[in-house]
Amino acid sequence: MFIQKNFNLRGILAFSGGHIIWITLWAVFVTAVHEIFHASWMAIPWLPLSVIGTAVAFYIGFKNNQSYDRLWEARKIWGGIVNSSRAWGSTVRSYTTNQFTIEKFSEVELASIRKKLIHKHIAWLYTLRSQLLVPTSWEHINQNKHVAKMTKKRRAKYGIGLKDDEFTRKEIARYLPADEIEQTINYKNSATQIIDQQSQHLTKLRSQNIIDDFRHMELQKILNDFYIHQGKCERIKKFPLPRQYGGMSPIFVGIFIFLLPFGMVTEFHKLGEIGAWLSIPFTVLVAWVYLVMELVGDYSENPFEGLGNDIPMLALSRTIEIDLLEMLGETDLPEAIKPKNNVLM
Repeated sequence: MFIQKNFNLRGILAFSGGHIIWITLWAVFVTAVHEIFHASWMAIPWLPLSVIGTAVAFYIGFKNNQSYDRLWEARKIWGGIVNSSRAWGSTVRSYTTNQFTIEKFSEVELASIRKKLIHKHIAWLYTLRSQLLVPTSWEHINQNKHVAKMTKKRRAKYGIGLKDDEFTRKEIARYLPADEIEQTINYKNSATQIIDQQSQHLTKLRSQNIIDDFRHMELQKILNDFYIHQGKCERIKKFPLPRQYGGMSPIFVGIFIFLLPFGMVTEFHKLGEIGAWLSIPFTVLVAWVYLVMELVGDYSENPFEGLGNDIPMLALSRTIEIDLLEMLGETDLPEAIKPKNNVLM
């Protein structure tokens, strides 16, 4: 998540990559051919070009709207995870008591039970985040050589604790028993299995009368909420913006940019020979605006790919971790995640 209010010129140019270079070269080439060789046949009336530009703008607007919906839905899901996690910690603390037990447990034993339930939930948070960062075939890291290279550079620049480092394994090792770590990591869907283990633990607590039927159902309900949140995240991760929309948009933008200098040079040529050369900066500006609109939507449609537009899952997980550890009365708390290069991951 970018945290600065506005992007500076350097940041904008970095985001648009080297596209402005080829746009400029194309505009110069068309203008030069038109003026040097007096190729009047290259002239394109402005009316059909403006119709194409309007259609492309509407199409990009639709795509960007859908991309934003995916991004905002992901943020709402993680907001729900934050709320449900706090409810889990508070409810675990207040419900695991000796109120219904026949043989009383010591406060140390009860504290150990609460700690295990809450620590395992923290492990679930980092496990879920790690699973959501696994690249899919349609994300930028798996595109052509140039795009993949740029994506790797951006992940290295912005990313903190991404999937390809040891961050998640270290966090899980802190919150899972040593004999459960390897088994948990080797599951096909580790996050799902951690919640199931929590559910089995609740069943055991019910058999010991540490919780009654009502408390068992209430705690299980919160675990079910975690399954719902996880499923919603997986839906966004594993089902892309339909490719008939996402894939056609750059083609339409490319067609418009290809035709744009032919129409621009025609209009500016009416101002005289020098005027025709003035079409170059205006062509570059208009083409660049369309291209950036396309890139904004393209890099917003996948909110779990480890780039600057991502939901700050790591920061949210750390916030929940701190809250839950404080509920347990722990004072040795990890530091909140800080932004790196104006990006909070």
